[in-house]
Amino acid sequence: MKITFMGAGSTVFSKNVLGDTMMCDVFHDVEIALYDIDGARLEESYLLITAMNQSINQGRAKISKYLGVENRKEALRGANFVIDAIQVGLYDPCTIIDFEIPKKYGLRQTIADTLGIGGIMRGMRTIHVLKDFARDMEEVCPDAWFLNYTNPMAILSGYMQRHTGVKTVGLCHSVQVCVNSLFKTLKLDWNPDDYISKIAGINHMAWLLSITDKNGNDIYPELRRLAKIRNAGEKHSNMVRLDYIDKFGYYCTESSEHNAEYNPFYIKHGREDLIEKFNIPLDEYPRRCVKQIEKWQAQKEELMAGGNVQHERSREYASHIMEAMVTNVPYKIGENVINNGLIPNLPAEACVEVPCLVDASGVTPTYVGALPTQLAAMNSSNIYPQLLTIEAAHTGKRETLYQAAMMDPHTGAELSLDEIVAMCNDLIEAHEKAGYPIF
Repeated sequence: MKITFMGAGSTVFSKNVLGDTMMCDVFHDVEIALYDIDGARLEESYLLITAMNQSINQGRAKISKYLGVENRKEALRGANFVIDAIQVGLYDPCTIIDFEIPKKYGLRQTIADTLGIGGIMRGMRTIHVLKDFARDMEEVCPDAWFLNYTNPMAILSGYMQRHTGVKTVGLCHSVQVCVNSLFKTLKLDWNPDDYISKIAGINHMAWLLSITDKNGNDIYPELRRLAKIRNAGEKHSNMVRLDYIDKFGYYCTESSEHNAEYNPFYIKHGREDLIEKFNIPLDEYPRRCVKQIEKWQAQKEELMAGGNVQHERSREYASHIMEAMVTNVPYKIGENVINNGLIPNLPAEACVEVPCLVDASGVTPTYVGALPTQLAAMNSSNIYPQLLTIEAAHTGKRETLYQAAMMDPHTGAELSLDEIVAMCNDLIEAHEKAGYPIF
């Protein structure tokens, strides 16, 4: 059994996923191929994963490393599973480009990794790389499953599922923590495991459609009441999602700083009162990047722990999916798959996030049914820019990329059509100069 980790320089994440995997009985003797284009980060991850293999797995796994595009095909050769956790262009230069050029047009963002103009550009430059991944996989590991953790999730997974022959599923842990985040925000000391929930929609905007206690009692009315009270009190970090409950009736999976930029409601030119009222952290992702870079050295030393690297199984889905596929013991999970009627009032070709059953036969999505109309409308406002981005990446048509940006709810609400075209051209040129082409 072979697992290839693409973007292994994401050291903390690779530790979690691969540590989880080594703790599964069926993967004690797994072959792990670590791949990255950053030699220093790859070496750090190799040392960490090798030390963890000794500490928690008696050294039974075989760990190898592959640096650079010239070695990518060998890293993939014969893999059963390929885990994707790449960040094309990193913070510097590409995240900086994604934030600074839109600012010149008066367009402000918070995270810019899922939608908005930043998410669209991130999707385009990443698909440029994923096309090469797909060609290599189709040649050297055609039966492998591609487990995508990279954002923008719906754009990347949707592209791979519709335009390559690679078996792809998109994974995000926001579904797992959705109910817990709501309880925590409402200051409820309730155990999420005591409640039964149904979640579906699109990545980063999937909806908590229902939640009951184990006796079948609907607790949503009480949650809606408490959410209104909470948002009327002191400011907190989750005000946008509680406003969703108040205005649309339902809570969604991803954080408020994300959802603040997926619509035209909260970040508006000249409306600093809204930024203040909903406690919206503009430029949040660049700040996180800078902080992570600053603390990496200390964190690296802490992780290595003198070589005695320990691990507790994390909340990530990847090891559970691989284990279920190998053992044929079913596992239920929220995954990103092509809609094809699972949610009938969303486009059939959309990449949606729905409950799925995983076993040796692969991934079997469940039929969800129609969403409440207002939720379908919110999702659709994000889906069509996603579909246009995928089409632009597939066809290479610049005008389709312009249209994706025009249809983005936040961008379209702030800029004229001519301004959007000019901004896109500036972004395309800047990425090409930085060595990360969009087309």
